[in-house]
Amino acid sequence: MTGTYPHVTLNNGVSMPALGLGVYQSKPEETTAAVVAALNTGYRHIDTAAAYFNETEVGEGIRRADVDRDDVFIETKLWITDYGYDAALHGFDKSARKLGVDTIDLLLLHQPLPSAFDTTVAAYKALETLLADGRVRSIGVSNQSPTELQRLLSESDIVPAVNQIQLHPYYTQPDWQAENAKHGIITQCWSPIAGSYTYNGNERNPFEEPTLVELGRKYGKTPAQVMLRWHLDHGFSAIPKSVKPERIEENFDVFDFALTANEIAAVDALNTGVSGSIDPDVINLTDHAYVIPE
Repeated sequence: MTGTYPHVTLNNGVSMPALGLGVYQSKPEETTAAVVAALNTGYRHIDTAAAYFNETEVGEGIRRADVDRDDVFIETKLWITDYGYDAALHGFDKSARKLGVDTIDLLLLHQPLPSAFDTTVAAYKALETLLADGRVRSIGVSNQSPTELQRLLSESDIVPAVNQIQLHPYYTQPDWQAENAKHGIITQCWSPIAGSYTYNGNERNPFEEPTLVELGRKYGKTPAQVMLRWHLDHGFSAIPKSVKPERIEENFDVFDFALTANEIAAVDALNTGVSGSIDPDVINLTDHAYVIPE
């Protein structure tokens, strides 16, 4: 592989590797090996969450890899059952203990929880305290709409460094991108490669999408690699998930080419405006009250 591993600078000056390994839906028994494979491949950013129930295995993978802890950017997220000020502080303690670290590089609130947004704000204030105490290096949110983000900003003191949202060529969320950019917030993309996607009753496969296939042929890359390059060329952070070593390596091999402005626009044009996934605003404490174990 050639080229430079790109980083983005967060609004508090912290440097974050733009491409990371995501472990959403990675089974605990597969997670440690995936993290080891990623770090030994060259990744230096791992994204997990309390509600993925694999933080312990992520921590074990970091310890087993041939990489110093200080060289790894660790990101995790608090679940809604640990919202509220004191509960969020305890949620941090649980995550740090499972990860086996004293400091977390980026801590996010996993969902906006509009049905109890006051507890979202209280949890964010706990993140501000953790940042002031040096227990986290940066803080942020996930799945927050422009309206929710504006409210959070009006009731807190520190602008989030990151808003992690669903974003891929079929669902680009330009309004959410613009609101993040307006406040100097990095857009981080979950599900960056889209996967199986249904639009107007028709299933679309990004790996067969003509625009992506043609660009891949031009650069000697796969459609997945083209999509990840598109994220990087936009200045986003992307966290593709895989537990297969060969796919982990493939996803990392995207630093030796760049798309032109016209090619980026051609990929942008694939946007359908349809999520194809659950609406974050329906996440609530009645139906999604997962208990995060100690």
